Amino acid sequence: MQLQLQDNLLFTQIKIAYRETVLEINHVLIDTGSASTIIAAELVESIDIYPEPTDKLHIIRGVGGSEVVFVKQLDYFQLGEQRIEHFKVEIGAMDYGFTINAILGLDFLLSTHAVLDLGEMQIRFEQQGLNR
Repeated sequence: MQLQLQDNLLFTQIKIAYRETVLEINHVLIDTGSASTIIAAELVESIDIYPEPTDKLHIIRGVGGSEVVFVKQLDYFQLGEQRIEHFKVEIGAMDYGFTINAILGLDFLLSTHAVLDLGEMQIRFEQQGLNR
């Protein structure tokens, strides 16, 4: 899958499903320094993802500070043809001062054996169609 370089950062698009409703998200930052995948709360409200009393809360920390997020299990998370069923993501405000709708973290990259080819600006996968 082709990657885009914007402001010297790698971006892509993803598709997620929650309770059988599908959402396509662009401006997804590929971040090998992020342990987990996070999606902006304001985007997923459109497919009825809201915090519920049974959701786990985490505090994530990064260069920009810390933020409280909640965890949701999606029906699936897809990048190109690579899909993971029942993938858990963190949902948070993601107010970083510029447009990032989601961060694709190492949890997805490692579990799919992703290969970033920066010469060709592509991402490939060693394994296809994973289920977790």
